[in-house]
Amino acid sequence: MGENNVLRVHSFESFGTVDGPGIRYVIFLQGCHLRCKYCQNRDTWEEKIGQLYEVDDIVKRILKYQNYIKPSGGGVTVSGGEPLLQTRSLIPLFEELKKYNIHIAVDTSGMFSLTDNVKKLIDLTDLFLLDIKHIVPAKCKELVGFSNELEIEFAKYLSEIGKPMWIRQVLVPGYTDSEEDLLKLKEFLSTLKTVEKVEILPYHDLGKFKWENMGLKYPLDDVRPATTEDFERAKKILRNLNIKQILTKT
Repeated sequence: MGENNVLRVHSFESFGTVDGPGIRYVIFLQGCHLRCKYCQNRDTWEEKIGQLYEVDDIVKRILKYQNYIKPSGGGVTVSGGEPLLQTRSLIPLFEELKKYNIHIAVDTSGMFSLTDNVKKLIDLTDLFLLDIKHIVPAKCKELVGFSNELEIEFAKYLSEIGKPMWIRQVLVPGYTDSEEDLLKLKEFLSTLKTVEKVEILPYHDLGKFKWENMGLKYPLDDVRPATTEDFERAKKILRNLNIKQILTKT
């Protein structure tokens, strides 16, 4: 197997409905360099585990479902973990999917330098689901282990080249829900030209058991889940953006 034609996969979902338009075949890749305190998939962090799949095998899996994926206006979404850690292997996968006119979405933090390979992957991608971890650099580093400069530049680049994106932010009480920070997020989003949707994802602790099963302490053990009231307040602050939808996802 050629190194650039193999992907390290955590799992597959053949009927995804929340990670892009229509019905999606979702590939969850193994490995993540971020350390999000609210991570619901703690088991995806380790980069050296997971199942190895050749690109051709993944394409064959996807084609089995294209008869209901395409009519729904759906396609393939690559998530994680952090998919851009495997950019070099995603490029041949996306090139193959393009031959079948399959819509491609990537769910990413965007915390990567804009190398030639990353730009090539961006060109091959139809839609980015971009997770803005926190609009304030220092608070971002506290929450996920990295400052936000790279993801901000990533978003600006997508906007400059006309690449569609959906913006996502997890609404974590006490971390990402202050009015001041949400207004800063709104100000930044207003400068982007290709945002089609903003998804506010209310924080919950349903992934806590994964940390505990791994013998790890859950970092946000004392943080309550976000409520409907929290979401409505955030939505009110972000309103008046020239964006099709601001919505919640459970």
